[in-house]
Amino acid sequence: MEAERRTVGRGRRRGPAAVVGALTLAGVVALPGEGAFAEDGRGPAAAPWSAEVADGFASVSALGQNGTYGGRDGRTVTVRTLADLEKYATASEPYVIVVAAAITMDPKGKEVKVASDKTIVGSGTSGQIVGGGFFLGQGVHNVIIRNLTIRDSYEGTWNDKEHDWDAIQMDGAHHVWIDHNELRHMADGLIDSRKDTTYLTVSWNRLQQNNKSFGIGWTENTTADLTIHHNWFRESEQRNPSADNIAHAHLYNNYLQDDPGTDINSSYGNYARGNTKMVLENSYFQGFENPVIKDATAALVQRGNVFVNTTGRNESGGTAFDPKAYYSYSLDLADRVPSIVTAGSGPTRAIGTTG
Repeated sequence: MEAERRTVGRGRRRGPAAVVGALTLAGVVALPGEGAFAEDGRGPAAAPWSAEVADGFASVSALGQNGTYGGRDGRTVTVRTLADLEKYATASEPYVIVVAAAITMDPKGKEVKVASDKTIVGSGTSGQIVGGGFFLGQGVHNVIIRNLTIRDSYEGTWNDKEHDWDAIQMDGAHHVWIDHNELRHMADGLIDSRKDTTYLTVSWNRLQQNNKSFGIGWTENTTADLTIHHNWFRESEQRNPSADNIAHAHLYNNYLQDDPGTDINSSYGNYARGNTKMVLENSYFQGFENPVIKDATAALVQRGNVFVNTTGRNESGGTAFDPKAYYSYSLDLADRVPSIVTAGSGPTRAIGTTG
């Protein structure tokens, strides 16, 4: 069976316990950190956030990669300039790269090319990437992007066809964890997962103020596996996300919110396109037009979702898959999702700092 070609991944990692009582931190492998030295005197003690590893499909062993742990085997460095960010992000060695300032891309729209075995993490709430983002190319793997605000490459055209300036673009990467970021107001997409990018987990992010938030596909193959959970899609017109030709798309406990009376109006929410098989569980849709749609060729199974003041298409049908055949996870109650996700998503002071 197809499930037998993968090793079942680690259990889910949830949001900061300090924010919401129902949420807990977990992690099994310590990274080298900055700050006080470990009791054995062999090096600096790891901060709690540095022990965390990906859950969902990014935790599954496949393609020669045993889950997603980023730069845990390398040094921890702190950067405050574009030159230093590029130096370490593009290096062949593993690094944990702590972004401790607002770094402006030059030229505007620049996407830093990230190499394998990297953790790029904002220091508390101070790490920002302004006017550009990151690019992960073919074969790049074992990358964590966490706790950053990536914003403002917008060039004044809502449906911009001239500037392909994304917050995070992946073309053929695998084993990537995008977690606890705020992504907003970009010229093109917030996240583009393209060209068979697989073993991807996108969790606890805020995706806001954008035309096209999260596009998945750009391929004729149906091989990619991805998990999307506990994200807050707010004031986003389309691709929330749109998943085209995805073998296994597991979406749960996301909060999709369209505020009334604003200049941004949703055209659709979750979209299963092409040959996608999607499982959509315990998410909360508020004010969305066409909250859930599917192509005739796609399979979409819905369980336990809540719809408030939504209109238009709300579709399901076909046979998808059992996510628990690939990894363990647990669900929050759908009616609690707005409070849990608004409190626990986006950058937090508990990540990327020592103490």
